[in-house]
Amino acid sequence: MDAAELLLLALGAVGVAAVSRRMGWQTPLVLVLVGFAVSLVPGVPELEIDGELLLATVLPPLLYSAALGVSYVGFRALFHPIVQLGVGLVFVTAIVVALVARVVVPGLPMPVALVLGAIVAPPDAVSAASIGRKLGLPRPVMTVLSGESLINDAAALTFYKVALAGVFGASGSLLGVDWTSAAGTFALAVVAGVATGLALGWLVHMLRMRLDDPVVESVLGLIVPFAAYLLAEELHGSGVLAVVAAGLYLGHRGPQAGYATRLQERPLWSSLDLLLEAVVFALIGLQLRYVLSAVQESDRSNASLLAAAVAVLATVVLVRFAYVFGLELVRRAPRPSRSGLTRPERPPWSYQVVISWTGMRGVVTLAAAAALPVEVEGAPFTERGAVQFLAYAVTIGTLLLQGLTLPRLIRRLGVQDQDQPQRDAEEELHLQEKSTEAALARLDELVATLTPKIGEDKAKEWDERIRRPLLARTETMHQAIRADEEEQAERGRRRAQTFRRVRQQVIEVQRQVLMEERDKGHVDEEVVRAVLQELDHEEAAGASSWVTRF
Repeated sequence: MDAAELLLLALGAVGVAAVSRRMGWQTPLVLVLVGFAVSLVPGVPELEIDGELLLATVLPPLLYSAALGVSYVGFRALFHPIVQLGVGLVFVTAIVVALVARVVVPGLPMPVALVLGAIVAPPDAVSAASIGRKLGLPRPVMTVLSGESLINDAAALTFYKVALAGVFGASGSLLGVDWTSAAGTFALAVVAGVATGLALGWLVHMLRMRLDDPVVESVLGLIVPFAAYLLAEELHGSGVLAVVAAGLYLGHRGPQAGYATRLQERPLWSSLDLLLEAVVFALIGLQLRYVLSAVQESDRSNASLLAAAVAVLATVVLVRFAYVFGLELVRRAPRPSRSGLTRPERPPWSYQVVISWTGMRGVVTLAAAAALPVEVEGAPFTERGAVQFLAYAVTIGTLLLQGLTLPRLIRRLGVQDQDQPQRDAEEELHLQEKSTEAALARLDELVATLTPKIGEDKAKEWDERIRRPLLARTETMHQAIRADEEEQAERGRRRAQTFRRVRQQVIEVQRQVLMEERDKGHVDEEVVRAVLQELDHEEAAGASSWVTRF
């Protein structure tokens, strides 16, 4: 793929993603289908995909960005269910899929079936998380889904490497895999990966605390996921876990960094996520035609592979249901209670239904399928096309079956936390009051110390200039909460939306005046940009404040 082709691919993918997001469609699915349609146009060349390069360049920044946004406290509190889904479910899915594939695809070697199982095992919770965030899924459910998506890729890719070793002849006594070696490989991957990520995260945090340059700090953040991934892989650890560990650590330590760095990084990572995901899904769509051609040239019939695809897709969906509900039954099973202790109340079953239905496959499944070797020990890998076809079928099938129905399922079951915005507002007010109280106390100390040096009048002036916005911020939030209660009583959402539109129109008028003054030559361009940036921050703060989250 040359530079011009890559540029066209990126522009087309982002354009399709923009339309899809605006229409509220499933962006990954739309990109794959549009890519497939484009590949059928005469003259469109076949784009070669280096799967290993794809995994090393796309997966680290996507995982790092996701890890930065996950609460470390929430991750730690729900660590057990996250690991049960992110590790246990991956291995169970891989083995069950392999056993089913052996039955529905006659002659498929067991190691190859295990490779297929590892490829389709990890769900990609990006789509589920975006849907859940829009519909207001309860925060514990969102934390479990996000945490699962961070670690299941590491488990799946490690299992993938072990199974691939079996394809190359390193077979054992059970299912064609040396399980003793597999256990050692997985343990080393976990320990080396997590240790590398934490060490790199600590080092970067120390550097950031000594730097005072938001641009350099942001560039350093861009390097972190690639450095963590490559360094851990060199140490035979899990590059994925290294990226996740670094992201969780730096995300938790983020508030200690400068505000300018945080303001720069958030839109930067959001933009990069959109670009990478759009390009990957579009690239996979373009490759789908050639995967289908390779299958048609093989000895297997289209009907048999289509039936196998349906069987593998059904297995993937049903295994997740059985695993999630099986674990919940175990958790709810009667147990002898310890004296003085009461068992915590379990969440409703509807939570488990939603978690069971968030099994859409994504980037890792497609990239791992693309990374399959063309040859095995000098001979063509004859089953490569069939494995890729089944992986693509599972990905597209889950996006169609689960991705399109998940919003309706969430609404139908009522798994939405309608009170979360109000609780967030109250907690935000509590934090504001506590921080304001501490700030005013510190201000009194500083003013008392500085008065002999700068004079009483100047000290009072400084005190007034600093104290007024602190108190105004808290008072504004109090007024907003009272307004919230009134708005909630009568058509709050529409009123809040009207308020937002009025506020945006006022800011837009300010922007127009700035542009007019600039075009007339009355003010310098740099001054206009500085004022525009302040208006942008004001609008962003209003858009993200709890007042607009009804």
